[in-house]
Amino acid sequence: MEKQFRPARFKDKNEEAQSSYIVGRNAVLEAIRSGRELDFVMVQKGELKGSINQILSLCRKNNIVIKEAEAGKLSDLSQGGVHQGVIAQPAAVTYSSVEDILQIAKNRNEAPFIVIADQIEDPHNLGAIIRTAEACGVHGVIIPKRRSVGANATVYKTSAGALSHMAVARVTNLTETIKELKEKGVWVYGADAKGESYCGMKFDGAVALVIGSEGRGISDLVLKQCDFLVSLFMRGKVNSLNASVAGGILMYEIARQRL
Repeated sequence: MEKQFRPARFKDKNEEAQSSYIVGRNAVLEAIRSGRELDFVMVQKGELKGSINQILSLCRKNNIVIKEAEAGKLSDLSQGGVHQGVIAQPAAVTYSSVEDILQIAKNRNEAPFIVIADQIEDPHNLGAIIRTAEACGVHGVIIPKRRSVGANATVYKTSAGALSHMAVARVTNLTETIKELKEKGVWVYGADAKGESYCGMKFDGAVALVIGSEGRGISDLVLKQCDFLVSLFMRGKVNSLNASVAGGILMYEIARQRL
């Protein structure tokens, strides 16, 4: 019997699980030790005394993203809590692996349909992308650990619950992940203004669609790994679309062709 993989799910239904941050040294230490999935740990700049060093060491050991910020930012994020120079943001989902996503496609007897969100830092954009992806039958969404928002509570809310039904893989190296997908027969399409019109593009077989950030677009290293670049025609005076809107148009075109 084949193993059935569940997509990313919201961890808990109570309000405590939906709180934005874990605040204070002991709380963050226990969260790391318990194996709880964290999108990042943020430490106060210059605050490297006592148990902070232990927290940083555990973060590196467990490959948890570390961010630095001024004391004022930590105070704002902790909303009056005594942060002691450190806070952590818990993930709102249990992350899947890329292999999980491919297995989901296999279980459905479908060619993989994957969305890769590159450098999307706005949680509302990522949530909207996931909401459309779920509606289009995407098997999973891949995001990078760094320079990207994680699947946090705001993403969950913006996705209108779609995150409960979508596998999300968070990877350390996006370019290496894309190379591995290509080795498995997945064609990679990057949304880029310099690409060919999506209207004449054939999205056959296994597809991975890369959506870049609204400001920077797809990063250069990722862009080089794309097999095809696709663009949307623009007839107005504004020369770009919101990342989630552009991604939505392309996802529906891929879904239409797959049907």
